[in-house]
Amino acid sequence: MTASDARPGVLIVDDEPSIRELLSVALRFAGFTPRFAADGDHALAEVARDAPALILLDIMMPGLDGVAVARRLREAGSRVPIIFLTAKDQTRDKVRGLELADDYVTKPFSMDELIARIQAVMRRAALASEPSASPASAPTAAGPAAAQAAAITLRVGRMELDEDRCRISVLGQPLELSPTEYQLLGYLMENANRVVSKQQIMSAVWPPWFSGDASIVETYISSLRRKLSPLTGPHTIRTRRGFGYVLDAEQAASPGTREELERAAREGRRR
Repeated sequence: MTASDARPGVLIVDDEPSIRELLSVALRFAGFTPRFAADGDHALAEVARDAPALILLDIMMPGLDGVAVARRLREAGSRVPIIFLTAKDQTRDKVRGLELADDYVTKPFSMDELIARIQAVMRRAALASEPSASPASAPTAAGPAAAQAAAITLRVGRMELDEDRCRISVLGQPLELSPTEYQLLGYLMENANRVVSKQQIMSAVWPPWFSGDASIVETYISSLRRKLSPLTGPHTIRTRRGFGYVLDAEQAASPGTREELERAAREGRRR
């Protein structure tokens, strides 16, 4: 194995050669191995050939844009961490982007901040993929059904958090969450019916050296609400103005058949 092989590979997807070159220099200096794709189709081919550790993905590209690339990867089951790099800085664009990606950085950006965000996203992805040391993973004499029940480490209403699989489900239907969304929703579930402030959320979900603004919490909360709304209703995560956010356990237990939830999930993926 060469020194280059030991470095995490980052796929840079941007149609501007100057951006690719600038990012390449910074990534090499930070200890990564840059790879390149000038358009969406090339990016999909690169991921299929050899999945990188992370993708830096421009949104506004000719042909297949960044959002379409991210959607195709997620629909294909890829969990490769994605950071969108874009000049689109409206809140609605950020919310839409974070439904598919793990972070969203607007141009122009600080290279030091971008490297820190790359490291943070990769760390969260690594933590989310680590198997839990819980006894639920050990075989039991009670059989598969008991083992499956033991794997559910937290239940709030109809929402279930499975630490072994790093998955949160509603009536058995897994939510499609990024690593950050998974950690944020898990934290809210752990504190169900308790108001938590933005600062408490930042301390629990983001690393201590994260230099971004606390407003990123609002963006991720909006994304979670969009994903939960078809399954548990629009008020599962409530805002307490001046205080923070609270996961309403009673709303999370709102009635709904498995068939209704499956239909809502299908409709949500089509939107």
